[in-house]
Amino acid sequence: MRPAPTILHLDMDAFYASAEQAAKPSLRGKAVVVGGLGPRGVVATASYEARVLGVHSAMPTAQARRLAPNAAYLVPRFQLYRSVSEQVMELLGRLSPLVEPLSLDEAFADLEAGGTADDSASARCTGERLRTAIRAVTGLSGSVGLAGSKMLAKIASEQAKPDGLVLIEPGTERELLAPMPVRTLPGVGPATGDHLRRAGMTTVHDLAEAGEDELVRLVGKAHGHGLYRMALGLDDRPVVAERDAKSVSVEDTFDVDLHDRVRVRAEVERLAVRCVERLRAAHRSGRTVVLKVRRYDFSTLTRSETLRGPTDDPTVVREAAARLLEAVDTTGGVRLLGVGVTGLADFTQEDLFAQAADARELAERVREPERQAPESGAEGAGPAADEEPESAEQLAARRWPAGHDVHHAAHGHGWVQGSGVGRVTVRFEEPGGPVGRVRTFRIDDPELTPADPLPLVRDPVDYSSWPASLPKSRSGPVSAAGEESRP
Repeated sequence: MRPAPTILHLDMDAFYASAEQAAKPSLRGKAVVVGGLGPRGVVATASYEARVLGVHSAMPTAQARRLAPNAAYLVPRFQLYRSVSEQVMELLGRLSPLVEPLSLDEAFADLEAGGTADDSASARCTGERLRTAIRAVTGLSGSVGLAGSKMLAKIASEQAKPDGLVLIEPGTERELLAPMPVRTLPGVGPATGDHLRRAGMTTVHDLAEAGEDELVRLVGKAHGHGLYRMALGLDDRPVVAERDAKSVSVEDTFDVDLHDRVRVRAEVERLAVRCVERLRAAHRSGRTVVLKVRRYDFSTLTRSETLRGPTDDPTVVREAAARLLEAVDTTGGVRLLGVGVTGLADFTQEDLFAQAADARELAERVREPERQAPESGAEGAGPAADEEPESAEQLAARRWPAGHDVHHAAHGHGWVQGSGVGRVTVRFEEPGGPVGRVRTFRIDDPELTPADPLPLVRDPVDYSSWPASLPKSRSGPVSAAGEESRP
């Protein structure tokens, strides 16, 4: 008996960029690129308008600027993205007790386990109602794939993009997969794909025709067996509600290599506090502190220290990371630093060391995602004699990251369009409102302050009784492949 298409895969469309477009009326329909903006920055997400110009995730921001010089380039606002993600995951959780988040914008759900679908018709109806609910609550769109397995559901959601739904009917799996490139299958990366291509296999059909023995000979027993099953459309992995994280970490790549030892230590301590903030947000503690250092020549060193028990104390993690740094030679310069905690637990060992820090320290020392400059009055905070001090433009960009929220005493809520030469330019507008006006201020204007993001939907639909209370969306005509047609 073939499984019903009740495994749902949801993937929010261009999540970070779409959230920025929804938050900023002046960016609707415009090319938007979210990511690191420095010389070594990398694109995290590009809007569909930017993708048309050739910009894609993981591309160096410098290359993206050449392809799309007129796009809006914004620093990520993870506080906003996490908030929207929580709303989406709560909707999924009302459909099924088995929800497996993969990231902020992507998750699997087993609809049959939640009693919200048991065949193609009910699965399609639930998928459509989910998409309607997500738009009503967040103002954003998500693409949905429905199939009898996780692999096929993810492939279906990719076909549904953007803003659509695709259901793969039982019995059509092999026909659907046959013409697809081998890289479509999970676990087939560039190296494996190239190896298979040299053996004359470029499509999933080629893998199925080659047979299990040949695939085992080419890529090994474990991988070959799994690859053959996937080529036949077989995947029995269950949706796992609890994916236990093995570690929590943060890292930063610096626009200019750091040479000053005092500055390097200050950055390590700041990263340690940010790491603990994420640890606490996950209600976890950890026993092993890990330091990562990538030097000027791209060599990467990691050092770790295991504590006597798990902790979520920022002082403990900060001091451990600082001790690890003492064993690392940073003479030639540092381009990346990272701090992580592993050996996670659901409890904290009290009085591990001096448990002096509390949540207020986190709030004072951390403001994600931008990096804080060392306090001007702090001992040793200035640059070393051989290290060039930060320019006014660099300091302004760090204090006023592009795209981040601000509030002005006279003009209200807005967002930073850019900064430099002692000035910061702000567009004053709010989600759901008209395109706002632009004003420029001194970077030290006392009436201008950083602000928290506003909700994307001012008065969202009450989904406390979801899914029964929300109306069914009107489905468009369905093609033979099971895809809803989109205008």
